[in-house]
Amino acid sequence: MKLRILSGLSVLVCLSLASCYPYDESQGKKKNGKTTEKVKTPEELAKEKEAAAKKKAEEDLKKKEAELKNPTTDPGNTAGVTPDGTTGGTTPPGPKPTDPPKKSDYPFAQKVPGKEGFVFSPYNSKVVDAHDEQGRPIPSGTLVADPTYPESEKKYFRVP
Repeated sequence: MKLRILSGLSVLVCLSLASCYPYDESQGKKKNGKTTEKVKTPEELAKEKEAAAKKKAEEDLKKKEAELKNPTTDPGNTAGVTPDGTTGGTTPPGPKPTDPPKKSDYPFAQKVPGKEGFVFSPYNSKVVDAHDEQGRPIPSGTLVADPTYPESEKKYFRVP
């Protein structure tokens, strides 16, 4: 009888000690090392594709402009005359002419889905009304001043 009481008492002591030991809750979970990623909506994917296409078009435009600015000499012409008839020599020192702002110098706004003539400003993502004085939507590619900035720090963008 003492043996039963003693073994029962030892089981109780073991259970009470086990209940005091901190339990690791992450022990049963699998560790896959993957982080959760945000699933993109079709609109977001379309915007990314459109932005990538615009970026590529701007890069192509810059390459073409660079080729036009630096014409190569005709290989058959040893005198250094370029195809347009000018000599390929050095230019005399003097003030450099300032180039007017190029079309690629300004960012394009994003269209507001479902609202014709409204765009998101590329500077602060606020909705901007892109209508002229007669209420017609401004044509694509037109340079527009962002009305959310004061005159002293005016920012410009192009209508998509």
